[in-house]
Amino acid sequence: MLGIILCGGESSRMGTDKGLLIKDQKTWTRATFEKLELLSIPVKISINNSQYSAYHVEFSSVELIVDDESLNVKGPLWGVLSCHRKYPSEDLFILACDMLLMETALLNELYSAYQSQATEDVFVFTNNGEWEPLCGIYKASALSRIFSLLQSGQLIKYSMKNVLDHLQVKSLPLRSDQKKAMRNFNSHSELNGL
Repeated sequence: MLGIILCGGESSRMGTDKGLLIKDQKTWTRATFEKLELLSIPVKISINNSQYSAYHVEFSSVELIVDDESLNVKGPLWGVLSCHRKYPSEDLFILACDMLLMETALLNELYSAYQSQATEDVFVFTNNGEWEPLCGIYKASALSRIFSLLQSGQLIKYSMKNVLDHLQVKSLPLRSDQKKAMRNFNSHSELNGL
């Protein structure tokens, strides 16, 4: 398994690269990296081509996975499938870089569900019945099927929630006290009180 931090978005609402913003003297990406590392799995960072030089200041080239330009897809799925193409036999533990309130206990809970020999393709939390696809574990076999659907033109929508409609999902409902950990931060106004 590989931990994958999704950083390749445009950050258009934030106006600057979210993964490089600083909180508690660490970039958002570094803080997320350290949380995933606690699972004792190798961690990689998914970025787009224009981000490489900025991220290479803090991370080694081995830790960076640049979006595969040959994939005809956008959004988080682009990063996920680019990582899958580079490491096709690895299951991927996906986490968005802007989930600043993510708790290690929740990551451990998801990892335990995956390790329990469950037969599902994907392991995600649900928040009020809605999937939280940007903190989840995706088996390599499932990502291979999604890639095949994309290649054959059968994957019409590229949202991660739509991707889950094509897979067997193990859902872990969040308790009310856990829901804040799923919050993602997209604009400066949302950072107040952090």
